[in-house]
Amino acid sequence: MTRKYKTFFLIITLFTIFIIQIVDAKRLSLENHVVTIDPGHGGRDPGTRYGNLLEKDLNLEISKVLKKELEKQGAIVYLIRKEDIDLSKESDYRKKRGDLQRRINLIESKKSDIYLSIHLNWYYDYYYGGAEILYNDINKKNEKLASILRKSLLVSKIKTREISTTDLYLYSNTKVPGVLIECGFLSNKDDRYLLQQKEYQQKFSKAIVLGLMNYFSQET
Repeated sequence: MTRKYKTFFLIITLFTIFIIQIVDAKRLSLENHVVTIDPGHGGRDPGTRYGNLLEKDLNLEISKVLKKELEKQGAIVYLIRKEDIDLSKESDYRKKRGDLQRRINLIESKKSDIYLSIHLNWYYDYYYGGAEILYNDINKKNEKLASILRKSLLVSKIKTREISTTDLYLYSNTKVPGVLIECGFLSNKDDRYLLQQKEYQQKFSKAIVLGLMNYFSQET
């Protein structure tokens, strides 16, 4: 093969690799996908706590970081709450149920492709730690989503427990695909420290974004 043809072949090869990379980037983009983030608890409902450290506050912090990371990849992102509030009304006979039902209504009204419910865990045995993703089989896609997100967390070197199911009201009544993400145990010293660090919140959020990219790429 002459030098001229070798050069031509090299240019074609490099161009082909470049085009494949562009296609892959588009395939993994979150552009136009609608993601609704539900920062758990809020207002009158603090969730779990450790001293003055309240779950509802960390849920919101993490959710805001996650929103930014998702938007960097082109996703359309909604937050169920942007401040320290709950969604119950004075007229609600059962405050918690009213709060949860309005969260479900918002997730569905936004025409979400998926929802992510952000929470923190607690267990009396403080050795228990790590993130955990739970799903309900009301939607057949939920288990797949949970599994992909768990793998993404593990790849990102984030301590993560096995996926499991939940029958809690929000997850057993929301038809939109989605999962409950327990970002860590507030009862665990190591988790508690990491969850308060912006750097870790970003690392965790980027892992979730990567998981969603993989999930949506398999849905198309």
